[in-house]
Amino acid sequence: MNKISTFNTAAEFLKHAQAALEADEAVNSLILGVCLRLRDQPAPAAGKICLKTIEDEHGLVLAAMMTPPHNLSINGHPFDLDCSMGILVGELRGEEWAIPGVLAPAPIARIFAEKWAEKTGLGFHLSGHLHLCELRQAPPPPSSSGQAQLRPANQQELDLIARWFYEFTFEIFKSGDVAEARQTAEQRIRAEDVFVWEVGDQPVSMAMKNRPTRRSMCVSHVYTPPALRGKGYATACVGELSRQLLHSGWEFCTLFVDVNNLPAYRAYQTIGYRLVSDYEEYLFQSTNLSGK
Repeated sequence: MNKISTFNTAAEFLKHAQAALEADEAVNSLILGVCLRLRDQPAPAAGKICLKTIEDEHGLVLAAMMTPPHNLSINGHPFDLDCSMGILVGELRGEEWAIPGVLAPAPIARIFAEKWAEKTGLGFHLSGHLHLCELRQAPPPPSSSGQAQLRPANQQELDLIARWFYEFTFEIFKSGDVAEARQTAEQRIRAEDVFVWEVGDQPVSMAMKNRPTRRSMCVSHVYTPPALRGKGYATACVGELSRQLLHSGWEFCTLFVDVNNLPAYRAYQTIGYRLVSDYEEYLFQSTNLSGK
């Protein structure tokens, strides 16, 4: 019989579920990476988070995480989803969680969206289809002149990186917050997580290391301004950052790429990234449970 458990902190959740999630670490890297960060670097004024697992007599069936206002993330075994997802939806509805959307491997995301819509009466639509890719072998250094290099962004470039963070977010989600982008850029530059590909003295592209798990590091926030695209800058930036991460001791790198962004997907394939899972994102029309 399936049993659902709720956890108040990321530390409690990881103590219970980390080993099972690490059995497929690449596919579960989103949930693992976020929860490890919440455990090791808790935000001073963090709000309530949603952390749940469903288990049967064989072990973990489903894990769910949400850090409002972000989407619910779910992962688990693709079999017997109907029963376990029904339990999860009933629990979330009973606790009156407002779910803006769901991001999960394709079959899991779709089943949750259908069951949540059935339970709440909310409409939903597919807002994103992503490939989760992994890289396990370091690529060769990018073939470029000595005037091109990858380096950490610095505080003197805060205005530029903050603008790129905002433009990256707006391009993907069609909305963004300038103040939030600047705050995130400042924090990430200070942590030496943001890297720029520099040609001559000009930063032309960026990428960020993000959400480390026990064996992997995610590459995210890959962005090149529109006027500088088509020159291979993002490919060089991602390739060199990935190479350095693997040489520094990480077993593999992961990244998400929009399936509709064929140039980016093909570029990552040339670096050596390979598809490990299809993810889908569904957004709900409204999260107002009171009906007002």
